[in-house]
Order: sequence, then structure tokens, then C-alpha cells
Amino acid sequence: MPPLLTIVVPCFNEAENVIPMAERLEAALQGIAWEVIFVDDDSPDGTSAIARRLAEQDARVRCIRRIGRRGLASACIEGMMASSAPYVAVIDGDLQHDETILPKMLEALRSGRADVAIGSRHVAGGEAAEGFSPLRQRISEGGTALARAMLPVRVEDPMSGFFMLPRPIFEELAPRLTGRGFKILVDILLSAGRKLRVEEVPYTFRPRVAGDSKLDTAVLLEFLALLLDKALGGLLPLRFMSFALVGGFGILVHLAVLGVAIRFMPFINAQWVATFVAMTANFWLNNRITYRDVRLRGPKLWRGLILFYVVCGLGAAANVGVAGLLLRDELAQWRWAGAAGALLTGVWNYAVSATLVWRAR
Repeated sequence: MPPLLTIVVPCFNEAENVIPMAERLEAALQGIAWEVIFVDDDSPDGTSAIARRLAEQDARVRCIRRIGRRGLASACIEGMMASSAPYVAVIDGDLQHDETILPKMLEALRSGRADVAIGSRHVAGGEAAEGFSPLRQRISEGGTALARAMLPVRVEDPMSGFFMLPRPIFEELAPRLTGRGFKILVDILLSAGRKLRVEEVPYTFRPRVAGDSKLDTAVLLEFLALLLDKALGGLLPLRFMSFALVGGFGILVHLAVLGVAIRFMPFINAQWVATFVAMTANFWLNNRITYRDVRLRGPKLWRGLILFYVVCGLGAAANVGVAGLLLRDELAQWRWAGAAGALLTGVWNYAVSATLVWRAR
């Protein structure tokens, strides 16, 4: 019997959760023809190997191992596009989502009441797990407030990573999705071009048992870039906007260092010091945020940093040259001169980053 429902489980270092996830789906979906697709971003802990061994025993289990590609949103898209079932769902691989509400979510879609069913922590009967760090709590609350302000339909839990929709609707929207970041539900709702009917099904968010959380400040910055992308109608590439946000922070770093260094050395020397510090900060932040899906690690990280220094050295030279030309009064105008030079460096850095430093390998 072909599956009625495909559950997509994006994974990275979730080896300990693969078998429990399959067992829980088996218990929750009695009487429903289902399949599960584990989409693994080449986890070093052997997540895909465990999923494949399970697939050898159960035809309802499939695994996609992605090489050279990373990111929760793109993993979800790839998994859903691999489905032929009428309905597709996304659930995190960390066992924090309550799989027992999947039948209720499916019923909301099959009855025609909703276009999207969302597992929600923030409607009556739902509850978020206790024990979140203050930082993670602020990230979640900040993202929720931003999303609610932009969405065309009221959603109490727009940051949810637990949702279900008919596959034809997803395939209609797929070409318009950015495919980056961690919050694909907001991307789907903003890409529809119309108000999708939403039904939120309450559940209690569980504490993580195994593995590590992937939610950090970089996620919120990526989410902000996604909202900007949708607000601008895709006018600028999402990666460019993320790079620009990091670059804005880099300019602040540059000016802060320049403001200190200029007290102890001539402007040109101080500009070189500030440029080097800002370039280093931009590299680490871009590797963490802008190019998160192709992040450099291990020896490649240090080779990438050296290459970044080399190729951006030309931009740095232009930075110092432009700043020197603009400088008239070191005390009154050094900030504007320094910012202009840093801006030129930022444009150059973006041009070379994707093609040389973080190029696809």
C-alpha cells in the first residue's frame, strides 16, 4: 500500500534518536499508511548508517545522506520533494516534538479545515518545555514576535518546526522558498502569496534527551535575513543580506578598534590594525552565519582564513587608500573616512567569498 503520509526528519548528529523516532512513529500512526525519510547532513556520529540499517529491515524507512550540503530548511525541502504521498510532515529528529498528534494534524488537512497543520506550544493545551536557557528563550520570543508582525495569517507558534501540509501545496510553493535557515514554516507561509488556512494542534514540547541543540544567536540572525528577503520580495539574494548584516557588525568593530588605535599611532597605521581585526571578525561570523550550510571546519577553517586574508588584502589596501584620500582632519573626519574604506572592503569581500573561500567543494 502506498504511503498516505511522509514524515521528513532533518538530522545532524542524531544517531541515538533514529531508532526511538521510528518506534514512536510506529506506535502513533497505527492504521495510517506512512513512511519516514531521515535527511542526514553527513553527520559524523553515523546517523545515516543507523537509518540505512533500519531501512534494510523496514521498507517504510528511507534515508537521504547529503554530502557538501547543510541546513535544516534545505533538508526539509529535499525530503518533501522525495515524497509521493498526498501529505508531508516535518518533525525534528531530537524527539522533542510529540508525534502522537500527527493523526490529528492529518485529520485537519483531510477534512478540508486547513491548508497547513502546525504542532503548537502556544495555543490552549500546548506547553513549552521548561529548562530553556535565558538566551534560547530570548531567541525564540524574538523570532516569534518578528514573524507574527509579518505573517498574513495569525499563527501563535510561527517558530514551530513541526507541521504538515498537502504535498501539492508544498510543490506549488517550493520554487519560491529560500531554502536557508532553520525556520522553514515561516518561509512557507510567506511564500504562498495568499492566506493559507492554518490549524494549530497543541502539544507539550519535550526536553531533549540525546544530542545537542542547534538553536543559537546565529539562527535568529538567519531568521532576520529571511524576513528581510521576503519583505523585499527576493530583490536581493538572502546570502547577500546575511553578509551585509555581518558586514554592518564588522564596521562597528572596525570603528571601535580604530577609535582606540588612533590614539597611539598615525591614522594610516590605525586603519590597517582596525581593518585586520574587522576582517578576522567578519570571517568568523560569516563562516558561522552566512555560509553556515558550507561551514569550514578543521584544517579547512584555517586554510580558509589564510585565503580570506590573502584575497581580501587587495580590498584592505583599497580600504586604506580610500580612507586616506577622504581624510582631511584626523580629529573631525576619521570616522567617516574609516567607514568609507570599510564599506569598500565589504563589497570586495562579498565578491570573493563565495567564489574562492566558501566555494562548493
